[in-house]
Order: sequence, then C-alpha cells, then structure tokens
Amino acid sequence: MSEGITAENLLNNIVETLSDRVSKQKASSFFEEDKSSSVSAQFNRLFGRQKPVHNLLGGGQSADVLLWRNKKISASVLAGATAIWVLFEWLNYHLLSLICFGLAFGMVAQFAWSNASGFLKRSPSAVPRIQLPDELFVNVAKSVGAEINHALVLLQDIACNGNIKQFSVAVGSLLVAAIIGSWCNFLTVLYIGFVCVHTLPVLYEKYEDQVDNFACNVLDQLQHHYRKVDTSFLSKIPKGKFKVKKHD
Repeated sequence: MSEGITAENLLNNIVETLSDRVSKQKASSFFEEDKSSSVSAQFNRLFGRQKPVHNLLGGGQSADVLLWRNKKISASVLAGATAIWVLFEWLNYHLLSLICFGLAFGMVAQFAWSNASGFLKRSPSAVPRIQLPDELFVNVAKSVGAEINHALVLLQDIACNGNIKQFSVAVGSLLVAAIIGSWCNFLTVLYIGFVCVHTLPVLYEKYEDQVDNFACNVLDQLQHHYRKVDTSFLSKIPKGKFKVKKHD
C-alpha cells in the first residue's frame, strides 16, 4: 500500500515539474518575442534613425515651423511662398518689374510722409529709412558658398571612389533632377521642394509607423533586386584604383 502511494506521489511530482517547466518556457519565449519585436521596431525606423523627427530637423523654431507646432507661423510662411509663386508663375510678373514697383511704391510713401507735414501745417517728422546690414549679405554668401563646395566635394568623392553603387545612385539622381527641371522652371521646382519640406515631415510624424513599415518593405525589395544585379553584372566589373598625385 505504501509502495502504491509513493509511486502515485512520484508521478504527481513528475507531472508538476513538467508543467512548471512548460509554463516557464512559454513565459520566457513570450518575453523574448516582445524584446525581439521591440528591437525590430527600433531598427525598422526609416534610414535607421533613433532620434525623434523634431531633433533630426535641428530643433528650435525652424523645426517647430516645419512640424506645424505653431500653426499661424507655419501657415503664414507657406502662404507667403505660395503668393510669390502665384505672382511669378500665374500672373507672369518678372523679378525686375516687381522690384521696380516695390521701390516706386516705397518712394511715393516716403515722399508723401516727408511732405505731409507742410500740407497739414505740422512740425516735420523723421521719415523712416530702410538699410540692410552688410553682415546679412556676407553671411548669406558664406553659407551658400559652403553648401556649394560641400556638394562639389561630395560628387567628386563619389566619382573618384570607385563604388559602382554610389556612382549609379548619384548619376541617376542627377538625371531625374534634370528630367524634372525640363518639365517646369527653376522657381516651380523650388516651390515644390518648399511645399514638400513644409508638409512631408508633419505627415511622417503623424503616420510614422505605417511609413516606416512601408519603406522597410520597399528597401528590402530593392536590396533583393540589387543583389541579383550585383551577382550577375556589377560584381564582374573590375574596380579601378585611383591614386592622387602629390604636387610639390
């Protein structure tokens, strides 16, 4: 009788230990899946970014304007750009004509201001004058020159580096830009880029997860097709070695 009881207790103990191990394994696998999903969600961000969109745009007031933190300022900036584009594209105003009209209007306003005191028999008041500081033009020229030099250095490095992938992407991007420029003039291209800068970041911040998942799927497909092209064609192209000559 005691042997039967001990055998029954032994079987119960074995069943309990097995059930405990199974439950622990399920719990551990569940937490591992959560960790893996969180890690994959972290690495599936667009272009591998880890910072918020606000920080990537530089932070401060410029990022607030692009992300529509202050809707009045963002709307006024976009409306001003739209008004300039409408003046030059739809109403066919020219830059020289617009500048001349603006200067003529300013001279008329200053003339009326300076001579109004004589007609109204009042003491003359100082006419406000507009003068742009020299540092403004110097800073604009320096920033534009620095960006142009940076772009030239980047293109030359890609051309002399011998990387077929980077070279193909750069040349393809320039060809696409040339095709877009043939469809419309330079001002329209600038306006389209301005509108994209003021609309795409806020839309991406709102629909971040959906855009990241879609972009990751597209990038996976592109990498898959690129591997096929690389193995069949690009890997067979001999890579040249570029040496920079030193001038004394």
